[in-house]
Amino acid sequence: MKIIETMHRPPVSITPDATITAAAVEMERAGVGALGVVDAGALVGIVTDRDLVRRALATSTPPDARIDSIMSMPVVTIDASADLHDAYALFRTNAVRRLAVVSDGHFLGIVATDDLLIHLAADLSDVARPITAELLFSHHDTPVPAVVKES
Repeated sequence: MKIIETMHRPPVSITPDATITAAAVEMERAGVGALGVVDAGALVGIVTDRDLVRRALATSTPPDARIDSIMSMPVVTIDASADLHDAYALFRTNAVRRLAVVSDGHFLGIVATDDLLIHLAADLSDVARPITAELLFSHHDTPVPAVVKES
């Protein structure tokens, strides 16, 4: 499965000069926990709900401060055409919860560990369905009739 197939939402981004408050408002409006920070079409950072709490609120950063003062960078990215297993590897090696999805340098959105868990759960359900049916409906093979050899 390709990464682009796991994405559930369109890209949501903000400019580096936007305020911390504007980022929080945009996250709430879009119902997301992270925004790509895009400057002149290039992804320059990512800001997460965790960044807002730990780097802004907890340090008493003024709400009108620029978002680029608290954003996470460098951004861990994955190409939209990459395989799902590539994302697992990036999550493992980078200790992040979200990957920015890009194609030809364009920001396409964010894939989170939550998205992958949803797909994994669906795949496990598909694999378990025949086993569950066998347990529920006690499916038994029809016995093969015995063949008696005549002497």
